[in-house]
Amino acid sequence: MKAVPSRRPRRVGLLTGGGDCPGLNAVIRAASRTAFHLGWEVWGIEDGFDGLLTRNVRRLTSRDVRGILQLGGTILGTTNRYNPFRYPVRRRGALVETDRSREVLRNFRALGLDVLIAIGGDGTLGIAEQFHRQGMRLVGVPKTIDNDIASTVVTFGFDTAVTTATDALDKLHTTAESHKRVMVVEVMGRYAGWIALHSGIAGGADVILIPEIPFDVHKVCDTVRSRERAGSEFSIVVVAEGATARHGRRILREKKEVGREPRLGGIGEWLAVQIARHTGKETRNLVLGHLQRGGQPTSFDRLLGTRFGAAAMRLVAGGHFGTMVALDPPRVLAVPLAEAVGHGRMKKVPLDSDILQSARDMGIGFGD
Repeated sequence: MKAVPSRRPRRVGLLTGGGDCPGLNAVIRAASRTAFHLGWEVWGIEDGFDGLLTRNVRRLTSRDVRGILQLGGTILGTTNRYNPFRYPVRRRGALVETDRSREVLRNFRALGLDVLIAIGGDGTLGIAEQFHRQGMRLVGVPKTIDNDIASTVVTFGFDTAVTTATDALDKLHTTAESHKRVMVVEVMGRYAGWIALHSGIAGGADVILIPEIPFDVHKVCDTVRSRERAGSEFSIVVVAEGATARHGRRILREKKEVGREPRLGGIGEWLAVQIARHTGKETRNLVLGHLQRGGQPTSFDRLLGTRFGAAAMRLVAGGHFGTMVALDPPRVLAVPLAEAVGHGRMKKVPLDSDILQSARDMGIGFGD
């Protein structure tokens, strides 16, 4: 669809929410430049939906979006701490959740915004979908390194995160082999194993543990022992932060608090202790953490972010609100926002995936 000038809307709000992600600035740049071509104003909203509560907005110009394509992070700032529908407020010494969505809607209108482009993961887009049901005109852009948003084949940021994790695994091979150690590498991904699976295969891991397949720690150790018997005295284990041992509980760094989701992490450290105990092998744990969110986006993510940003503005020009841009190769198309972020719509690794089967065919263990 070609973007053509339209009398509606003239003033577009743009925000980035949730965790930061390589490629966000590519979306901001493409959406803004498309809007400028149409003669529209673009207003950047700082720090996600929180910026609409505080009216922390600024008009973007061509100078603001110049030279940002290759930059990581987001020039608008972001946060994953404040949901306007469940906003944490302290009352009588205790934090409670309160609904401040009406304030957001009032400020949206008071700022003279005609439409909102919300760039974020399932949390941000879920909030956007709720506002759409309350009458706000908006378009969503899917962003997450976790690649867990339904209705799109891939999200921007994922390729960069996988590249970062793969590079780390390449480096760890040399030290693991030199010291005859087992190296356990914990990667992000929340409740989906996409990063662990893709980087584990690309980085030559011997064991890959993902949330979709509960693992038996004894079978993980069997893989380590069998490699040693075959003459390979080191092993690389990649574990997703949301992976769980069979009959075990998901390990958390922080429990769920008012206004915040639980923070995953710690499975790598626990697993390293178990492997050392059962095999007698010297074992080390490395948590890549936010390293996967930072740095320059890959060329793939720059291109995908650019395509998403321009496509989002085309949807605005055509009046296609309540939608999300999605990649359905070779096309970028519009899908209903409710279908992409509805309850239970998280995209997980299919157990019949050919990628998963290819890993099994090569002898990579999944602890099952």
